Amino acid sequence: MPERHWPFATPGIADAEFIRLEGLPMTREEVRVVTISKAGLASGQTVYDIGAGTGSLSVEAARFVFPGQVYAVEANPEAAALVRANARAFGLENVQVVTGLAPEVLASLPRPDRVMVGGNRGHLAGILAVCWEKMLSGGLIVVNAVTLGTLTTALAEFHRLQAETEAWELEVGQMQRLGGQNHAFRHLTRVYIIRGKKGDACAG
Repeated sequence: MPERHWPFATPGIADAEFIRLEGLPMTREEVRVVTISKAGLASGQTVYDIGAGTGSLSVEAARFVFPGQVYAVEANPEAAALVRANARAFGLENVQVVTGLAPEVLASLPRPDRVMVGGNRGHLAGILAVCWEKMLSGGLIVVNAVTLGTLTTALAEFHRLQAETEAWELEVGQMQRLGGQNHAFRHLTRVYIIRGKKGDACAG
């Protein structure tokens, strides 16, 4: 497998650089840029990427937290194998793939500094409760939601946990050529990004 190379210090690895399988979700590069920014990553941190999908967020995060570890939690064995393949393709040794359903599989993991939640299979409330309990002081949880139901659940749970909460709506469009000199923007995705802070974010 040829090794991928992303020569830039900024996030936003091109989507085409990742190994993909039809039917398995991947967070778009523009959404990854904002998610990584809102997660406040730094060298040495321990990060959970829950519902890792293809592993694109895990790969992005691993570059920023090395020698810290990213625990990519994925219930789908096929997707978990894809996360491993993408981590290997980028030459990353600090991505640990955890195959299983969150929040159950989180019990044995070390306490996180940062948590990113994508796919949650309807278990978002339980995932947030467990992560909040395990998370180190000053930690951040960032949830990516594509439905209003997930957005509502995240906001309600962060309120219950007394988190300092912020949220953003991100809509991504890309310019495409229609023919000749004509161009138009095509809507690609809309995502809600919700962040909950536990205590002083600078203390973690």
